[in-house]
Amino acid sequence: MSTVGNSTNIFWQESPVGKLERQKLLHQKSCVVWITGLSGSGKSTLACSLSRELFTRGNLSYVLDGDNLRHGLNQDLGFKAEDRTENIRRVGEVAKLFADAGLICIASLISPYRKDRDSCRAMLPDANFIEAKPFSFVFMNMPLTLCEERDPKGLYKLARAGKIKGLIDCLRTFVDRKIASLFPFSPPTNNNMHTYMSNGLSFKDSNKGIVLCIIGFTGIDDPYEPPLNCEIEIKQKAGVCPTPGAMAGEVVTYLEEKGYLQH
Repeated sequence: MSTVGNSTNIFWQESPVGKLERQKLLHQKSCVVWITGLSGSGKSTLACSLSRELFTRGNLSYVLDGDNLRHGLNQDLGFKAEDRTENIRRVGEVAKLFADAGLICIASLISPYRKDRDSCRAMLPDANFIEAKPFSFVFMNMPLTLCEERDPKGLYKLARAGKIKGLIDCLRTFVDRKIASLFPFSPPTNNNMHTYMSNGLSFKDSNKGIVLCIIGFTGIDDPYEPPLNCEIEIKQKAGVCPTPGAMAGEVVTYLEEKGYLQH
């Protein structure tokens, strides 16, 4: 008997059929592929292409799309910081159930906060979440200009018109680390020079100081903190975006190499 959150006097009911047996039945190893990135970066496109490619190969997967989940499971949540955290927590719990069922779960959400994504990864054992092996992060590292040009949901246009709170565009420069430290961010480790997005800001970190280059759209209502150690990073090559098939192929290759696609 245990107490979890506000639930008291509850018991865990073990299933007579375990995860390993379900995986054997499906001829695959279960995992969570968590696709994160800005709105318009191609998360849903990759999720759908990956799901189709896995299906054609005889692997069972299921896509947890952020917008779709807000039509049902998360319809009571808005976009405040605490709502975003709860949104990701719920999706993480559902993804954990799908992985336990033996499926390859594909979660496609902006999921802007690093700590929330890490909390989801911690829900699974060391090899079921793909930023963390069984839980793997796929970072759609697409430039803001490209995402705004695509604007598939019209959010950037609304933001520019001042109709969505939290989407701002301005330019400032800081060369003093003390001034820049007033703006919280979580820089990548072991990098001499790296550009990254956090708290709506794009920073360039070098030995000569920190330059705050651009303030732009980083999610819908909040900052976006990119993964520090994602398994897969998808970005433009020579200014050209990879095709949906190429992106899905990159993830499938990773899953094959890690032994998730067994037959």
